Amino acid sequence: MKDLVLTEIHLHYGAVHALHGISIEVEQGAIVTLIGANGAGKTSTANAVIGLRKVSSGKIIYRGNDITNMPAHRVNRMGIALVPEGRQLFPLLTVEENLLMGAYSRKDRDNVRQDLQRMFKIFPVLSERKRQLAQSMSGGEQQMLAIARALMVRPKFLILDEPSLGLAPLIVKDIFNIIHQINQEGTTILLIEQNANLALATADYAYVLDMGSIVREGKPAILRSDPAIKEAYLGT
Repeated sequence: MKDLVLTEIHLHYGAVHALHGISIEVEQGAIVTLIGANGAGKTSTANAVIGLRKVSSGKIIYRGNDITNMPAHRVNRMGIALVPEGRQLFPLLTVEENLLMGAYSRKDRDNVRQDLQRMFKIFPVLSERKRQLAQSMSGGEQQMLAIARALMVRPKFLILDEPSLGLAPLIVKDIFNIIHQINQEGTTILLIEQNANLALATADYAYVLDMGSIVREGKPAILRSDPAIKEAYLGT
């Protein structure tokens, strides 16, 4: 069963043609990765799905529903959450306040409190820092907070945009262990990563974006053995 289907998506920033008819499918319960260099169109794809950027043409279907150019708050309420590149936390709010902001659209306040405690169990460091301002935390702690804030939506589908960016290798390992845990608990994941080695080691299926077009797709093991992918993205 397909959770998300993008068909022939074109996206423009004024005169700049950022996405050139890309088509992507994400199976329910899978981790699908979108890899590519800086400026390839990865974040544009995420923003198109979540409703932060309008597409020029094409269709975005989520669980059978057409969400093409749907406002972001409505996409969020349908169960899609984004962990944006650069985290984009509320720097002058505490950890706990940032988490509660993630649940702003929910009406089930009792369950929100339960989920808050669940986030503190998944991310123990956030429990220790819950009264601390987000801006005073380390990069790894901020990334954990950004993921936890998105999970407060209770998403069925989670988009992670460059979760390893700027983090030390040991912190990245912790973050990706958490990503695996979230997926094993039933959340479908679209993983957008510049670190191709890491992304291909994590995903069930992969797409390679270059200059706004899908240039390769397939099982990670197959892509890892492709000489062109090795040379362009894997450093070998």
